[in-house]
Amino acid sequence: MVMARSRYARSVPFGAPLCLIVPLLAIGGCSDPAPADSEPRPAAAPERTCATPSDEPVSLPGGRFLMGQDDVYPEEGPAREVTVSGFRIDRHEVTNRQFAAFVEATGYRTIAEEPVDPALFGVPLDQIPPYMLKPGSAVFTPPDSPSAHYADWWEYVPGANWRKPYGPAGPDYRADEPVVHLAYDDMAAYAHWRGGRLPTEAEWEYAARAGAAPSTEQPTEANSWQGAFPVQNSGEDGFDRIAPVGCYAPNAHGLHDMVGNVWEMTSDFYAPGHDPDAPAENPPGPSENAAYDPVQPGLRPRVIKGGSYLCAPNYCRRYRPAARTGRDPGMGASNVGFRLVYDERR
Repeated sequence: MVMARSRYARSVPFGAPLCLIVPLLAIGGCSDPAPADSEPRPAAAPERTCATPSDEPVSLPGGRFLMGQDDVYPEEGPAREVTVSGFRIDRHEVTNRQFAAFVEATGYRTIAEEPVDPALFGVPLDQIPPYMLKPGSAVFTPPDSPSAHYADWWEYVPGANWRKPYGPAGPDYRADEPVVHLAYDDMAAYAHWRGGRLPTEAEWEYAARAGAAPSTEQPTEANSWQGAFPVQNSGEDGFDRIAPVGCYAPNAHGLHDMVGNVWEMTSDFYAPGHDPDAPAENPPGPSENAAYDPVQPGLRPRVIKGGSYLCAPNYCRRYRPAARTGRDPGMGASNVGFRLVYDERR
């Protein structure tokens, strides 16, 4: 039996005919432009030994930590001390292997595998490109020449979904890579099946920091972009696309890929900056009515954390625990995944 789920999710924020794809794909959240004089070069990723970590969650006692960062992007501040209660958290991002088990057990179909309702565009049907009504998702596609415009390197690809993360012409999913192309409802359905939930932003950042001081340096033990984004990735870290989980050393809590690889969804709604007047104990995000993102008007975005393999020093320094941006909850992408948390047993 196929599980039912809400169809609220896939949304298009404004109705100009074709700029329709642009706000859908505003997922990078970075303002640093790529340099115009960069020349593309083929990537040659060296081999890296990977060991699949355990699926058993790590138990964290909770505690007090500095949330946010004031010296990189304004929406990451103001930094302040907050406290979170204890919880358990997955050691790695949810993998295709794990998500496939959920689909096999329930018959679930993701939003990217369903046709798009034309009413969501808010414009006459004849103004909607037919390909954008087909099931699909957003795929990173390197441009042929340097560009500072994210619309030049993101493409809505019919047939792209968790099973075919690079589109119908690309390879099938790999079992131990993070599952991508999921909308928020898809992630929530999996979380319910597993008996977990999406982490709050505070829980996620506490787990990612693992007691380390804030930094702006590109990490060596993370899958990020080496070279001139978006045209040349040398793959010096071992991968020029998504890496399997467990290829990089864990942080002090034993958690892999808390920065880099794929962005990770949280349960919090997004607004630029942290509210300094919010409770300091288990701080909530803004209410759904207060959620907004200036670059995605009309949406109620959720917070994603930690950056992805597309983050590079010349463009997007989001490979940090404090990194945050808003994400359309109704559409997946080829660099957004998630992990679960579980409330401590009493």
